[in-house]
Amino acid sequence: MALKVAKRGIVPPFIVMDVLRAANERAATGKDVLHLEVGQPGTPAPQPVLDAAKRALDEDLIGYTDALGVPQLRQAIANQYRKQHGVDVDPGRVVVTTGSSGAFLLSFLAAFEEGDRVGIAAPGYPAYRNILRALGVEPVIIEVGPADHFQPTPERLAELDAPLDGLIIASPSNPAGSMVLGPAMTALVGWCRSNGVRLVSDEIYHGITYGEPAVTALSVDDDAIIVNSFSKYYSMTGWRLGWMVVPEALMRSVECLTQNLFISPPTLSQLAAVAVFDCTDILDGYVAQYAANRAILLEELPRAGLDKIAPADGAFYLYADVTRFTNDSEAFCRKMLDETGVAVTPGIDFDPDRGHRYLRFSFAGSQDVMIEAAKRLKVWLR
Repeated sequence: MALKVAKRGIVPPFIVMDVLRAANERAATGKDVLHLEVGQPGTPAPQPVLDAAKRALDEDLIGYTDALGVPQLRQAIANQYRKQHGVDVDPGRVVVTTGSSGAFLLSFLAAFEEGDRVGIAAPGYPAYRNILRALGVEPVIIEVGPADHFQPTPERLAELDAPLDGLIIASPSNPAGSMVLGPAMTALVGWCRSNGVRLVSDEIYHGITYGEPAVTALSVDDDAIIVNSFSKYYSMTGWRLGWMVVPEALMRSVECLTQNLFISPPTLSQLAAVAVFDCTDILDGYVAQYAANRAILLEELPRAGLDKIAPADGAFYLYADVTRFTNDSEAFCRKMLDETGVAVTPGIDFDPDRGHRYLRFSFAGSQDVMIEAAKRLKVWLR
């Protein structure tokens, strides 16, 4: 008799990781690969972070910490909200997590019940819908595009055929790079309040913007759940560290969940991360590199025929319409990698219904990679 396999674990793959595997298999044969698929900085953690980690290894036991994180890091995160956004945050509401992935799991478990309906934009980060489904929560797809600045709006939400229990927004977003600013943020928060909808704000790309700075939902809604990460702006991807700012009503739930699921976040990473908030000059230098890469692709990709690109106000992605070349973005990506060595992500990862017409390009790598990738694509797409 076959043993039972839980349905909750049968979720779609995170396709970008499949692309990365294919790229690495190509590299293993000696062929070159230009990595524009994975959303991680090509820059290291700042030197003061590395120095702090070395001191911790020499001086600290590196045992468990408080489930909510070490006090000095929680305080440093709270201080950053005052410095960056002019918002006062009680460090007692800051929860350090095992990456933003851990924060999403804790958020969804604390805020939503099985059968609840949670709105998410498409295109959007695929793990939202996959984690929700694994937890028995229904992801409600809100298709957005250029007319909506690739973000959900009160008007689009009002068109839904049944009420929502929650809404996830991401600003800057992955893959479009679009942001919710000023009146748009106020309008979304107002709609959520009027309709009893719990707002979860993904702010992991804060700090990586190319015009106006990003706005935290905390500036207009103290009851929003805020998720952030050390992986993007802070260039600490493999350290697996993130954080949440949690409404007081959910704090005990989140604390008990994290005690049972994670015990505590990675201790070495926490002790090292305290130093990163004094590294603004280094980190802003990294953002300047992303901006230069962005400028290269925004100039060169249209010359290759990819001239329909989402706003890219922030983050380090370009989301491009490839309808003139293909109606199967996954096959197109495989062919591109095989024939040019350029690895990018198919849009179906971010939008199951319309993503077959889109590709995501990550420009978080080196400038030389962007230049060479654009050169190859201009030849190939002719």
